[in-house]
Amino acid sequence: MKYTPSIAFDEFAGSAKGVTAAKSRGRKYIRNKGYGNSSNTTSQGDIKAIFSQLAKSFKSLTQAQIAAWNSLAQTQEGKSILGSKAKISGLNLYLRLNHWVVAAGGTALVTPPVLAGVPAPADATLSLTASAFTLTLASIPDDVTNLKLIVKASMPQSSGISDAYAKAAIIADPQTPVTTAIALKTSFDTKYGAPTAATPKVFVKWFYVNTTTGEKSGEMMGLATLTA
Repeated sequence: MKYTPSIAFDEFAGSAKGVTAAKSRGRKYIRNKGYGNSSNTTSQGDIKAIFSQLAKSFKSLTQAQIAAWNSLAQTQEGKSILGSKAKISGLNLYLRLNHWVVAAGGTALVTPPVLAGVPAPADATLSLTASAFTLTLASIPDDVTNLKLIVKASMPQSSGISDAYAKAAIIADPQTPVTTAIALKTSFDTKYGAPTAATPKVFVKWFYVNTTTGEKSGEMMGLATLTA
């Protein structure tokens, strides 16, 4: 059910307390929050499993270790579900960083790392045909020792869709950054099925993570369109 909001909700977007503020065709409205169905993809299940294990392991940290995570968290920022900036807790930071450490094959950090930031990756050339789907970075950092490339993609979209980046999900294991073409077709087709003439568009995001600190870079975006 939708409701027309007051001026107090003029710039709000997102969900909280069971309702969602949104905008469609120039009109703002509030509706009951949708929770989707209970089915999970394999990748969603893997992510939830990592976070579940990390939440348990945080409780086993010493008081000194928890205090260190809380202290570092005070220097970091997150975003609320309505998009505003917000402080995060030590647990939030522990989960955020260690998710990428574990996802990249490492062991969860018990003490917070020294954060140095991760540069965003370069632009990339995307090529999508019936037989291949590749991403080729224009350049890579001089030292990629602790960096992994994460690639996310939407399911195949119709020609009329102009933006589906929000639907992009991880489609492959963390990749070592290289300047040669990175093959994505097998993992993409396994997750979504191959693009077709009716659904030729794939919206792609890519970013780096530091496998020793769990830091994540900014995201780059690009559109791959099926060609003959």
